[in-house]
Amino acid sequence: MVPHLITALAGPLSELEERILEAAPVIERWFRQEWMEHTPPIYAAARVHNAGFKLATLDLDLFPRGWHLLAESTMPLAVLAAQAAIEKICPEARRLLIVPENGAPADADLASLHRLQQIFRMAGLEVRFGSLDPALNATTQLAHPDASAPMPLEPIQRHKTRLHTQDFEPCSVLLCNALGAGVPGILEDLFGQHLLPPLQAGWSTRRRSRHRSFYMDAAKRFGKLIGVDPWLLAPFADAGSTDSPQAIAALRERANALLARIRRKYRSYGIQEQPCLLLASDAGPRGVPVQIIRDPREIDPTTLPAEVLLQEGVPTRERVDAAVAESWVYSIDRYIVGGYYCVHDGDASEMCDACSSFVPQAIAEPPQLPRAGAPDHNRFYMYGVIARLALVAASYELEATDPEWLSLQDEEE
Repeated sequence: MVPHLITALAGPLSELEERILEAAPVIERWFRQEWMEHTPPIYAAARVHNAGFKLATLDLDLFPRGWHLLAESTMPLAVLAAQAAIEKICPEARRLLIVPENGAPADADLASLHRLQQIFRMAGLEVRFGSLDPALNATTQLAHPDASAPMPLEPIQRHKTRLHTQDFEPCSVLLCNALGAGVPGILEDLFGQHLLPPLQAGWSTRRRSRHRSFYMDAAKRFGKLIGVDPWLLAPFADAGSTDSPQAIAALRERANALLARIRRKYRSYGIQEQPCLLLASDAGPRGVPVQIIRDPREIDPTTLPAEVLLQEGVPTRERVDAAVAESWVYSIDRYIVGGYYCVHDGDASEMCDACSSFVPQAIAEPPQLPRAGAPDHNRFYMYGVIARLALVAASYELEATDPEWLSLQDEEE
């Protein structure tokens, strides 16, 4: 069940949102059929923008941090979702090893890890932390104010085809490490242990442009299902490189073509705004600057990585205390478990700068089912629908890059 959460956006529901609410039975049946055939990521966080005329995800993080930013009232939902995921993956599971990023975790990361530990403990697992950092030679005690005791971080070892720490052999391994530096050999060719998410979810393999392509495909099918233009659910996107003058010229041509497509859509819907593009690293990871481009001549290849994603900028009309905000929607398996608002200073409608504060999205009291014609409090149902649409795209994406699946395809050919 998608939780009914309070949102900050004031005003009447848009025509698109009303259509989604009216089509809820069809939508839920469609998702149910998708999950019968495809496996969603173990967890994810979708960045959702509501432009009023358009509702879409701009990014899907398959190694989400920020679990401590979710409202306490949503934690029972997260525990139930974790239990459902465990029952599906490994009903006999007893031990889980969580693997954070290398290096000393920041306070925010510690808080997020502690919250994840709480969720999976309440789901029935013994949970410990293991590190892939080659510089960690002995157990380190991680201290955080929310934890009743220090959180031991142990070096990960490998025996034959299984991972373990000194006295702990897990059934499953949960990666909170996005593998931006590549896949360490210790994680390859494991047998008898579930690695979640799979290695192809890491930034050594994953590309944002590939996810965008699968997301647009899913949006087209979904849009046909409920009778809406898929552009209202998905940003236009393209990709290019910056490794030569010819590549830069081709990138600017792609940007021109993309802006022209957006302008045509704006004209057809009577949207009186100036479109823009977001330029980001196609291969991640976090921390790579995002540029806002309104004229392709503004593209500066000296500030961009070799692989670039060109994506339509979707403004957000969300506001928290008059400040611009965007919604991050969190999921475990196929279930939406909560979210928060990333609040920005100034008029950062395209949301490329850092958050100045975070506001949890709380479950409304009393709980109510979403329904067409109701006030604004139904709005998060739509956000959950869009986030799950991104999960469907991610399931296609992970299947298409699964080495075992690819080898089977080669054998059939």
